[in-house]
Amino acid sequence: MQLVHAPVFSAASRIRPRTALVASSDRSFRQRLSSILTGLRWQVTEAEGGAEVWAHAETTIPDAIIVDSWLPDLDMAELLGDLRKAYPAVDLLTTGSFPVQDSPRGPYRQELLYALRRSQETDTAAWNAAPALENPVPVLGGAPAALDPIKADNRTASPTVERFPAILVLPAVAPIPILVRRTDSQLVDRLPELIGNAPCMLEVSRRIRLVAARMTPVLIEGPTGSGKELVAEGLHRLSPRSRKPFVAINCAAIPEALLEAELFGHTRGAFTGAVHSRVGRIESADGGTLFLDEIGEMPLALQSKLLRFVECGELQRVGENDTVKVDVRIVAATHQALADQTQSGAFRSDLYYRLAVFLIRTPSLADHAEDIPVLVAHFMEKMGRQAPVKQIDASALAKLVAHSWPGNVRELEHVLERASILAGEESVLSAQDIDFGITVN
Repeated sequence: MQLVHAPVFSAASRIRPRTALVASSDRSFRQRLSSILTGLRWQVTEAEGGAEVWAHAETTIPDAIIVDSWLPDLDMAELLGDLRKAYPAVDLLTTGSFPVQDSPRGPYRQELLYALRRSQETDTAAWNAAPALENPVPVLGGAPAALDPIKADNRTASPTVERFPAILVLPAVAPIPILVRRTDSQLVDRLPELIGNAPCMLEVSRRIRLVAARMTPVLIEGPTGSGKELVAEGLHRLSPRSRKPFVAINCAAIPEALLEAELFGHTRGAFTGAVHSRVGRIESADGGTLFLDEIGEMPLALQSKLLRFVECGELQRVGENDTVKVDVRIVAATHQALADQTQSGAFRSDLYYRLAVFLIRTPSLADHAEDIPVLVAHFMEKMGRQAPVKQIDASALAKLVAHSWPGNVRELEHVLERASILAGEESVLSAQDIDFGITVN
């Protein structure tokens, strides 16, 4: 009699591996969470945006989907709602404040929550280690830097060299955590392009996140060099229009005679030199975002034409009678107090109230001087992408902190670039390399 042996299966072969899909635009967060889940014997697939989530989920339905607080290409509320409808049996979690309606609690929910907590502890450990600090110490080179936060009450005092380490080693600057402390009970998601953890900078990030997904016109007010265009780009990146054009125009940089044609376009022969028809900046931003920088410099005659476009969404090219319908989201910026300009008649009040539906103010660098060490680290690392990375010593950093910065963050970047050139082949910037030159108020 022939014996037939039953096949032998190992315990691992009888268990289908648990699969998770992790979606986040933050690569370091994805990698941390994926590493922790892998250690818990999950098979993990990563996605940078909402479109990738759908592509992976349609290929292989995972047991769990974890979505970060925001994604660059899709509206979070809509994405979570659509995922819930399409995959009702999948355990769906999010790190943000968007509620997931009727989400089933899978058998491994506790493992997922544990992995999420562990991954976020990596970001917040440095801040939570010193809960008494109102402004947490930045992390440089993977460890807390020996820098005292510069409080508002001692900002005017001249810092001593002893406040800083002898040399700040910047080549290995760790990514500044996106999740930063605002108060003991509240955490704020800071936009990655807005460097700084001061409360006034966190407020800018908060306002951007609140209004980005809407069509609401936004007016950005702030001093020259304070990062108004970065705010506009952040609004566009977080909006449903992020895949459409972001078109910027500086109203102060174009002569008054040409600004109308630049904005609205023109037909051939409309004026001397118009040898070809041309689409204007407004029309080229169709479906996306139009950024009008230094809107306060726009001539009054052109303000009335812009007002008509804001009201009805139609424009008329120079030299043409027909109107064109254009769909754009308008974001304007100015270093002036436009509300005061309306009182003097220099700016149309009706246009102001249509542009300033939502107001964002970018602070001067003097208002968040405690962020100077973090900004220095950021710009030094940025310069190191094209040249050998340099370091900065305590005397140079103290000199930077003591400066009044009339040119704000832009001036700081230029001063560091100038110092790097003046240092020549030296690998460390010292106080004698810091040259403020002629500053413009």
